[in-house]
Amino acid sequence: MAPSGSRSIKRGCQRVLYWIPVLFIALIVAWSYYAYVLQLCIESIEDTGEKVVYLLVYHVIFIMFVWAYWQTIFTKPMNPLKEFHLSHSDKELLEREDRGESQQEILRRIAKDLPIYTRTNSGAIRFCDRCQLLKPDRCHHCSVCDKCILKMDHHCPWVNNCVGFANYKFFMLFLLYSLLYCLFITATDLQYFIKFWTNGLPDTQAKFHILFLFFSASMFSVSLASLFIYHCWLVCKNRSTLEAVRSPVFRHGTDKNGFSLGFSKNFRQVFGDEVKYWPIPVFSSLGDGCSFPTCLVNLDPEQPSSPTGSNPANKSAAEGRQFPSKPLRESQSRLLTSTPSWSENETATDKDRKGASNPGMTIENEA
Repeated sequence: MAPSGSRSIKRGCQRVLYWIPVLFIALIVAWSYYAYVLQLCIESIEDTGEKVVYLLVYHVIFIMFVWAYWQTIFTKPMNPLKEFHLSHSDKELLEREDRGESQQEILRRIAKDLPIYTRTNSGAIRFCDRCQLLKPDRCHHCSVCDKCILKMDHHCPWVNNCVGFANYKFFMLFLLYSLLYCLFITATDLQYFIKFWTNGLPDTQAKFHILFLFFSASMFSVSLASLFIYHCWLVCKNRSTLEAVRSPVFRHGTDKNGFSLGFSKNFRQVFGDEVKYWPIPVFSSLGDGCSFPTCLVNLDPEQPSSPTGSNPANKSAAEGRQFPSKPLRESQSRLLTSTPSWSENETATDKDRKGASNPGMTIENEA
């Protein structure tokens, strides 16, 4: 009982310590609000029109910044679905096998029915011993959260959360609005910062708030700009931070651009298809986080591609299952098509034409 109790106390202390960076950011933001709104706008700016414009723009950016930060912190990371977890019988079978190759045979058998295309560096199935599951593509185990996180980017101490599939859009908007927040404060505070050095401001406590507000906002702007530009580059390339450090491995080998579909499709995979949702911290990313379209020409031969055809019965049956015969959801499949949609009649006509020219061939759709 004693070791268990000590571990519980240790975990509790760690949880408290993990919130210190978030508390630090919250205090900085609270002070900046007081310094900008009260000390600069209300106390120091004399022109009413300038004051009103500054306060309106400031509060719009401030609200979006806090909203995105809140969403990044409190959006629970998504974990792999139960289909990726080993069943009780599979666990027992895996435990009975001592040899690694035999265990891999078991894992390969289970992975055949799952949309898994990435491998370890040695070519083995990616398996998590802690969570007892087959890792979906782009999924990684977080040592801090002690869970497997879908499309894990990194664990961020400044939000005390894992940044992954569920909140990556929120994290990007948090970087964007925090950068705009700092740049706006720096730009509007500049003239009063200059007056501070030319003795153009009255000798009040507002002078020091204006001074430190400019310094802190400008310094945060530099660091946020570099981080935001880096993550914009990752979005354009459809990579996570972990994939930028270590490229994903497929059966044909390492491919750093394996998930890249081009700038437009990469961007829409994170922000969604509807433009009106792009600047708002609401979830609009495409897909389910468990399977992702790739640009690979040679698909994994161990992942059979079943023909979906244009039969309405087959289509409705596939939509009712979690993992249809085509291992991509509709939103993901749209990323692979150059045209928005096509009619069932056109597809059927096209297949009839191909069937007439090649009567001995079977046409299959591959994801």
